[in-house]
Amino acid sequence: QVQLVESGGGLVQAGGSLRLSCAASGRTFSSYFMGWFRQAPGKEREFVAAISWSSGSTYYADSVKGRFTISRDNAKNTVYLQMNSLKPEDTAGYYCAAVRKLLYGSGSYYASAPNYDYWGQGTQVTVSS
Repeated sequence: QVQLVESGGGLVQAGGSLRLSCAASGRTFSSYFMGWFRQAPGKEREFVAAISWSSGSTYYADSVKGRFTISRDNAKNTVYLQMNSLKPEDTAGYYCAAVRKLLYGSGSYYASAPNYDYWGQGTQVTVSS
């Protein structure tokens, strides 16, 4: 059974940093892309970043480029989201997800939440002004 377990959320002041972790288990993820999405109250779930387990290639939403970094540790089966220069508008529940990698997959494909097969329960990030 596939499990994605997020951790690392919390309350931080604007300008601060947090690192989220997503521990994956239950299958081999080498042929998968791992994504981070977020959802604020009353808003739709939005793409944050994605990374290929095998190649390490990454995609980012424009709103987080230059501030957030997605990475993975294959030995630990864990994906990370380093978040720097946090803003109040980054406040949301953050969710880890997994989707099977396409041969000709594009950034737009991996940025689309309905394409993802597995989801974690989420971790809350609150940024105070």
